[in-house]
Amino acid sequence: MTVRASRAWKYGDNVSTDLLYPGKYTYTLRTPEEIAPHALEDLDPDFASQVAAGDIVVGGKNWGCGSSREQAATCLVYNGVAAVIAVSFGRIFYRNAINNGLLAIVCPAAVAGIATGDEVSIDLAECKIRCPAGEFSFPPMSPTVAAILEDGGLIPHLKERLARAASPSQERS
Repeated sequence: MTVRASRAWKYGDNVSTDLLYPGKYTYTLRTPEEIAPHALEDLDPDFASQVAAGDIVVGGKNWGCGSSREQAATCLVYNGVAAVIAVSFGRIFYRNAINNGLLAIVCPAAVAGIATGDEVSIDLAECKIRCPAGEFSFPPMSPTVAAILEDGGLIPHLKERLARAASPSQERS
């Protein structure tokens, strides 16, 4: 599987969940249509109106640090972001990203080589990120994480597993 982006959006270190999705909306906005326009509004007010489906976000160290606010990941998903590549992730953001079907890759070398606006592709089979600065390798995902992402997130993954278990005639992977 290859993920292509028309554009990379690059940000710095210690971007908190508050900067990804403002806390003032946490309990008032509920639908994807309500949440999406507020993605990164305190960090980059133009992001939500200009991001395109398939774009990739690039972050520095400790991307998504802070609270366990799930909307910090879902606001990116609702805007069609294909992946986040970072030097490192806040552990709760990383898990929320995977649970919501958002590819999250740790690759410091790629982060150093990618600039805002670059075209970036991610080859999951080869564990390679390609951009104008070159080709960068990243560690493979575990089979469990790969299956969750392939199914579109944890809930769809569990539903798929339950459906397979209920229908013994289907092949199991």
